[in-house]
Amino acid sequence: MLHLIWTALIGLIVGALAKLIMPGKEPGGIFITMLIGIAGSFLGTFLGRAIGHYEPDQSAGFLMSMVGALILLGIYHLIRRSRATT
Repeated sequence: MLHLIWTALIGLIVGALAKLIMPGKEPGGIFITMLIGIAGSFLGTFLGRAIGHYEPDQSAGFLMSMVGALILLGIYHLIRRSRATT
């Protein structure tokens, strides 16, 4: 249970940093970015476990959380841009 809380806290920080790293106008507000950061942290945990970097009881570190958040933020950008142009 504690690793879920830790993953969420890292995700909040990572979401804010991913917003600064990702170029272009950011669709959505800070809450969307933080939710993407938290989901990115969980995605980073999943990816890290899939490649054997983390054990089943470990959560993602900062770098894998950042990778997950940037992937999700990029997908979010693509979805928002496609809806805006149609």
